[in-house]
Amino acid sequence: MTRPHYHVTAGIILRQGKVLITKRPPGSHLEGYWEFPGGKQEPGEHLRRCLEREITEELGITVKTGDLFMKVEHTYTAKRISLYVFCCTLLSGSPQALGCSEFKWVPVEALFQFAFPPPDVKVIALLKKHPRAVKPNPQYAETPSLKGETGHVL
Repeated sequence: MTRPHYHVTAGIILRQGKVLITKRPPGSHLEGYWEFPGGKQEPGEHLRRCLEREITEELGITVKTGDLFMKVEHTYTAKRISLYVFCCTLLSGSPQALGCSEFKWVPVEALFQFAFPPPDVKVIALLKKHPRAVKPNPQYAETPSLKGETGHVL
């Protein structure tokens, strides 16, 4: 059976030593699990633009997408995903639960106290191992475009 393959984005947004996480709403895939905010790429959309759009829709805030933190490949029963996790800088707004059931600012060391999907668990493990790797970029310097193995522009 061929599973559909989706490109999904997630953002690591830090504030005062805490990272922003969201809880998936009722009726959604993996409802009730916590995750880093983000979502599925639309056809023809750049991954960085996708992440900025998804975070605005989900939380009502504006972010600037920075460096790629990591990429995670994962296969669920009915689909495959490539999760692109970016470091983000909060530009404006205060989070609101618009496309999620709730949100929290959590210290990195406390993330394992929440139920996350398997791809996010891999992100948390790397984040705990290398917490200084996540650096919001106050100058908003763009990194060169990256090409994924499928040709999708990051």
